[in-house]
Amino acid sequence: MSQVLHTPPPTSVSPAGDDDAAALAARYGLTVSGARPSLHAYVRRLWARRHFITAFATAKLTAQYSQAKLGQVWQVMTPLLNAAVYYFIFGVLLGTKHGVEDYVPFLVTGVFVWTFTQSSIMAGTRAISGSLGLVRALHFPRAALPVSYALQQLQQLLFSMAALVVILLCFGVPVSVSWLLSVPVLVLQFAFNAGVAMIMARVGARTPDIAQLMPFVLRTWMYASGVMWSIDQVVGNRDLPRWVMVLLETNPAAVYIDLMRFALIDSFHAHQLPDHVWALAIGWALVAGAGGFIYFWKAEETYGRG
Repeated sequence: MSQVLHTPPPTSVSPAGDDDAAALAARYGLTVSGARPSLHAYVRRLWARRHFITAFATAKLTAQYSQAKLGQVWQVMTPLLNAAVYYFIFGVLLGTKHGVEDYVPFLVTGVFVWTFTQSSIMAGTRAISGSLGLVRALHFPRAALPVSYALQQLQQLLFSMAALVVILLCFGVPVSVSWLLSVPVLVLQFAFNAGVAMIMARVGARTPDIAQLMPFVLRTWMYASGVMWSIDQVVGNRDLPRWVMVLLETNPAAVYIDLMRFALIDSFHAHQLPDHVWALAIGWALVAGAGGFIYFWKAEETYGRG
């Protein structure tokens, strides 16, 4: 007796059905949930959230010292105390103040400008991983977070700049037209800081442990940026390899610090600046700002997942 097995034909999804559904969705303006928008659309959406970015930065800045009894006074006191510690260790104990005119304004300017970059990068590293509740609950361009944290640090620096002006005047540094150069320097440094903050926000979102490593990286970077000492004075008479000198002179943190000193301190002359310093400042701002933004945007659909 023979038995004939009738195997049912395999079922398959009709490509025509998928095409029809996709066409129907496109017809009624439906899009994939959480999909990454085009770069142009992303920029447009981020610009539309500019008021949120500003309000978020201001709220973070206000809340930063809300538990302290001295409140917002710490916005000025913290960098001043850092400068006092660096003055004692580097200026007095290690003697880096010798040969540097107006060392206190030189040091305080370096500390304030460096703190702006350091704090922006540290805040950017935790921008996504530290705001998962917000990221998962609300739909908005995620780049708004690292940009907000960089803006918060800019606001913090502007508070500190008021104290810096008082210090400059107390140490006999005259008011000069060159002080206006501090505005383009801050704009360029903000673009650089925001770009690096976005790069670190993407890295930190995928690998939160990087936040534990960053203080050591940033401390090493600070020592190589001439915050507490003059690069020109310390390495000028040493026979260092050419590539070391190039690294020190093109270091973006050193570029922005030296430009700010040149703008504010009359004894800091143009010959103390590296060659093509404004081109370097603009180049770093464009490379880090645009590159960091595109790098962050490419992972937009992954933030807050997993």
